[in-house]
Amino acid sequence: MESKNIADELEYIEKVRRINEGKNLRDYILTMGCQLNENDSEKICGMVEKMGYILTNNVLNADLIIYNTCCVRENAEEKLFGKLGEAKRQKEAKRTIIAIGGCMMQEKHIVDKIKKSYKFDVIFGTHTLQQFPKDLYQAIIENKRITDILDIDGKIIEGLPIKRSDNIRASVTIMNGCNNFCTYCIVPYVRGRERSRHPDNILEDIKELAEKGYKEITLLGQNVNSYMRVERERGESNSEIDSFAKLLRAVNEVPGIEIIKFVSPHPKDFTDDVIEAIRDCDKVSKFIHLPLQSGSTKVLRTMNRVYTKEQYLDLVDKMKEKIPNVKFSTDIIVGFPSEDEFDFQDTLEVVQKVRFEQIFMFIYSRRKGTPADKMDTQIPEEIKHHRFDRLKKLYEDILVENNKKYIGTVQKILVEGYSKTNDEFLTGRTDTNKVVIFNGNSNLIGSIVDIEIVSEHMWYLKGECKE
Repeated sequence: MESKNIADELEYIEKVRRINEGKNLRDYILTMGCQLNENDSEKICGMVEKMGYILTNNVLNADLIIYNTCCVRENAEEKLFGKLGEAKRQKEAKRTIIAIGGCMMQEKHIVDKIKKSYKFDVIFGTHTLQQFPKDLYQAIIENKRITDILDIDGKIIEGLPIKRSDNIRASVTIMNGCNNFCTYCIVPYVRGRERSRHPDNILEDIKELAEKGYKEITLLGQNVNSYMRVERERGESNSEIDSFAKLLRAVNEVPGIEIIKFVSPHPKDFTDDVIEAIRDCDKVSKFIHLPLQSGSTKVLRTMNRVYTKEQYLDLVDKMKEKIPNVKFSTDIIVGFPSEDEFDFQDTLEVVQKVRFEQIFMFIYSRRKGTPADKMDTQIPEEIKHHRFDRLKKLYEDILVENNKKYIGTVQKILVEGYSKTNDEFLTGRTDTNKVVIFNGNSNLIGSIVDIEIVSEHMWYLKGECKE
């Protein structure tokens, strides 16, 4: 659990601030990826604010544009190149600084293409995020393009400034990297191997958030339930909190925090102690994200997921037995190489049996640098799309049935604010992540209230405040 001192980074933050002093400069940041990506963006925003920039939602007003990239899906590349093309005129007319970071910058062929075809000032990777102030300073002072990429695993960085996008809910990273090497996934190659934060630093962050009035915490990692596993195996776990189960129990004791969630876990690491911790900890959500990816044992083997269809279903049954009222969400990839109709039927069967509250569905997208990209059993696009539509139809049918079960129930809802689609209503989410809209006063925002569900709709529930 090595961590790096940030004294140098803070020094360069101050240097850029002095350069920017009195200039009223604005920054714009576009986040293109997952919750970990969003958490990185909050750190970037924190550093940039300290450097004297004011955040704007209008890219045309920006003096500094930052693209925080994702590389999970192919269309992310197309989106980035489109944005860089749009920013070209702005850079030429306004001398806007363009910085590009995130996972995609760990892919050499992407960086090479950007260098050849697009205008930019700074490129930084997942292992050099903390060095962005230095990179920006050099780009300004030396008036040249800076590329700052490390191919080795970066150290855990503590103490970076952070500007939260929410004042009620917050995400806290507990580990970086992944050791699983699923054949479709580029993450281990761009985020590196598993590295866990020291529990003292995690708990310090959460206690500070609680003191500021935050109510809900989401623990983040590529594979959260393997927290501290590598450190235990190496004999480097110098804390009594040396597992994910123990971390959950410790966070559950933090005063002020009322809801604890986590993403993303791996089915193979749902050990009994983790299941028991979820059961015992009253603040830990009983809504579990349990990525399936495929219901076919054959396809799972090809994906290197190291569990079978039967083992997955057995795990679901065990959790239902041990955790009262547990509910599940999942990820499913449709059209993975070698998937035939029988394999797809296995996926539909698992969905029928588990009856997930939420499914994140993806059509398989080839990613350069992954083993799956080289497989000669690629599925035609029309078949992938047809299967996706069938899965979507099944999910929506289940969703309607699940939603009806909420009518007449009373749900504890953390009030997030006014509805984005109708400012006459407040909004929040059930423990199962279903959006609820209801009447209420603004003084309820940030509190947990009892809401009786009175009607259901496909993508939200409507309720009435009981207070």
